[in-house]
Amino acid sequence: MDPAIFKAYDIRGVYPDQIDETAAWKIGYAAAQFLRSLLSGYERGQANSQSICVGRDMRTHSEPLACALIEGMNATGANVIDIGMIDTPQMYFAINHLGTCGGIQVTASHNPAKYNGFKISGLQARPVGVNTGLKDIEHIAMALLHTKGRAGGSVEKYDLTGDYKNHVLKFLRPNIRELKIAVDASNGMAGKMVPLIFTGLPIEIIALNFEHTGKFKHEPNPLIEKNLAEVKNAVKKQGCDFGICFDGDGDRLMMVDETGTNISCDLLTALMVPYFLQASPKSTIVYDLRSSLVVSEEIVKAGGTPRRERVGHVFMKKAMRDSHAVFGGEVSGHFYYRDNFYADSAMITVVHVLNIVSDANRPVSDSFRPLRRYHATGEVNFKVDDKKAKMAELAKLYADAQLDYLDGVTVRYKKWWFNCRPSNTEPLLRLNVEAKEKELLEEKFSQLKKQIGRPV
Repeated sequence: MDPAIFKAYDIRGVYPDQIDETAAWKIGYAAAQFLRSLLSGYERGQANSQSICVGRDMRTHSEPLACALIEGMNATGANVIDIGMIDTPQMYFAINHLGTCGGIQVTASHNPAKYNGFKISGLQARPVGVNTGLKDIEHIAMALLHTKGRAGGSVEKYDLTGDYKNHVLKFLRPNIRELKIAVDASNGMAGKMVPLIFTGLPIEIIALNFEHTGKFKHEPNPLIEKNLAEVKNAVKKQGCDFGICFDGDGDRLMMVDETGTNISCDLLTALMVPYFLQASPKSTIVYDLRSSLVVSEEIVKAGGTPRRERVGHVFMKKAMRDSHAVFGGEVSGHFYYRDNFYADSAMITVVHVLNIVSDANRPVSDSFRPLRRYHATGEVNFKVDDKKAKMAELAKLYADAQLDYLDGVTVRYKKWWFNCRPSNTEPLLRLNVEAKEKELLEEKFSQLKKQIGRPV
């Protein structure tokens, strides 16, 4: 088994070269041992507490990998609840709804079709990353010399569609107005979940790439501009109120307005701020440090407490729990909710957007216009071999600024700021720059490119 498949937040690799059924069995065995070891004496006595949920996405190799994963879990004596082909947020719901000690979703998220992998969650759907157990699972799995063992645990198949739909739709306000939206499922799990959840509502859905063929018409990553072409075209041709493009496993989304203009996810976070703080005054809202200054400004303006956090769902979810935050938004398209077990959900995000757009009763672009008060580069990658040295060099060059090192280095001036942070897995530095004026942004970005190197 290739140790390179163990990443910072999940397990991922090419099937079958890096991840195959043998690897899945070993990962299932290791994960079951780890997840059950964390149970307290009280938790061990609860119904389903020693069971583990397993779900999978629509990739052609996800089902055989899930079967092997389950066999490995059973070999430890663990009971498994197989919840079938689901979007990743349904896994978070299932763990909490059923009271299991954790769950594993077989998915490679936004990666191309030849990839697959495993997202592991613990009790209450707390994420298992490199610093919260994934390294332990790797050690156990890599030490296994065979894939043999008695099937000491049981397997039950559950269909949670009805319960999950009820959970998602409990956030929908009654009597929303009729809306027309274009939805690009990217040939991913949203193609199954959107019809199951939203059919019967006063919403006309223009469906794009809902089919599961084992291939992706375009890469299932909504953060890449070219992947939004179809939804933008549909919004303009069909006269939609807005459009949404999902990623492969249905836990992230990108939105475009009625003109086909991108709505960055930090701006969507900013739009949702007063909506949540009206219902939960003075609450904390978490956002990742790449976000526009408009996010913290809107939180303060609405009477909330802003909490700036490191990039990544492991850090965002911990920050949400630690601060009892009502809501959190990440530039990557993950949106987190207190009333969804502090976990992210793209489907619940759609529901909240429907509420906001319906209540506003005006073009979506008009709602976002006041929030477009800064200019930003978006995230730009640079190939850098010595990442630490380059970040230290930047800190020295901009020593007269306000500096912090929450994630990489953030440099803040009165009229502009930037964050430069390292990739967890590649020789890359990721740069985000924002300024009050477009000319200032261009000047500073040009300056930084000379200092860091050539964008890739």
